[in-house]
Amino acid sequence: MSDVPVISAEIEGLLNVEFGPEVYEIEKGMVARFAAAIDDPNPAWREVVPPTLAGAALAPSALMHRIFKAEGPLKRILNGSSELEYLQPIRVGDTISVTGRLTRLRQVEGKDGPTLFMFTEVTYTNQRGEVAVRGKNTIVRY
Repeated sequence: MSDVPVISAEIEGLLNVEFGPEVYEIEKGMVARFAAAIDDPNPAWREVVPPTLAGAALAPSALMHRIFKAEGPLKRILNGSSELEYLQPIRVGDTISVTGRLTRLRQVEGKDGPTLFMFTEVTYTNQRGEVAVRGKNTIVRY
């Protein structure tokens, strides 16, 4: 295994810190633009949000910004995985509060050197206090 430490103090300091809430007003125009962008004319999207909108457009941006900009020797970043669990539909007119946190770090030695896996959890809560969606993401720095 490489002697290169890839988990910087800055990244380690993000562990288990809750970021947010960031609040998103779900308005008709936003949903229509998203449906057009994914080329899905389903008329259901006039009332209910397409399932992929939560993960694509309602991001915990403060957390993601800190993860992407954190100092360290690994400069390349990719999305290792995204998993969304839908508990309540998100509807036009809802107000969604998004919180996120970095839950775990794992350094491994890849064939081209060290790789860092960063695991996040995101919660999307509506204005009634109901959790609408739970997300898990794996971000890879290499």
